[in-house]
Amino acid sequence: MSAADIAAALRDRARFILASHARPDGDAVGSQMALGLALRALGKEIRLVSRDLVPGPYRDFPGVSEIEITSRVDGPADAVVLLECSDLTRPGIEGFEPYFVINVDHHLGNAMYGDANWFDGGAAACAEMVADIIDALGVTWTPEIASHLFLGIATDTGSFRHGPISARTFEACRRVAMAGVDPAALSRRIFDSFGIGRVKLTGTMLSQMELVHRGRLAILQFDDALLQHCGATIDDTEGLVNLPLGAREVCVVALFKRQADGTTRVSLRSKDIVDVRSVAGLWSGGGHKNAAGCTLTGDFAAQKAAVVAALARAIDGSPMEVSRTSGSE
Repeated sequence: MSAADIAAALRDRARFILASHARPDGDAVGSQMALGLALRALGKEIRLVSRDLVPGPYRDFPGVSEIEITSRVDGPADAVVLLECSDLTRPGIEGFEPYFVINVDHHLGNAMYGDANWFDGGAAACAEMVADIIDALGVTWTPEIASHLFLGIATDTGSFRHGPISARTFEACRRVAMAGVDPAALSRRIFDSFGIGRVKLTGTMLSQMELVHRGRLAILQFDDALLQHCGATIDDTEGLVNLPLGAREVCVVALFKRQADGTTRVSLRSKDIVDVRSVAGLWSGGGHKNAAGCTLTGDFAAQKAAVVAALARAIDGSPMEVSRTSGSE
């Protein structure tokens, strides 16, 4: 399918539920909101849902306050639109099965689970795909729509440092500026609007950072106790995984967050040709070649060691086989 096909499916219907994945990031929020605003401009009825709260820096973006936090949906709707979800479980919300499902995603491994599916692995962000859908719908980019498209693109590319960035990416950003948005001011709003707790947390995490595998692999970790000690929140961790990549020697970063339920969330980042998605996939995770994640269960020390070993093999270009306890991203 294409943007035109998705637009046709949207045009033929009047009431929509829009959702993205659990623990939403900038692309999840930006894609959901941009498409929602465009559909509303056509007189459509929209309901925006998420299992988890939007990260703090994005909560004052246009319309975000309308996103309903829920673990289940029901009620009248002509279709559900799921954005950047590789399968029907990724939103963490129950009740989608009875609806006509429209699946729009750019993550490799998408299960093509929808009644209408558009997968585009060449898109730098799902927001790029949403921009094409909005054009196919014939909706003008307002400053509000453009701001959300830029939010999705800027965050999912790590400030234009990774992903399949192309001329299409920068054409979308050119049009964001043409819509009346100041990209520099919006970038400061996205990346420089955290609390002082983030600064303290950054210093502490970096001082405790481990460098292994000839200094090419950086390991960061934190838990709720460290957040409390620094006066930080989970929102303040957004993007911290990228910081060690600023060192010339470091090509992979693993950030471990131990959860209250005993599991461990792992965020992986890389640069150049190192494929961290393949490593995340060993633990039933997913993402992109340079940005991926998974969830570990079982003994933390053993699981951490297994992930570090798999990442070392990825750096060396060796086959990745590891004995582990599976978990979901």
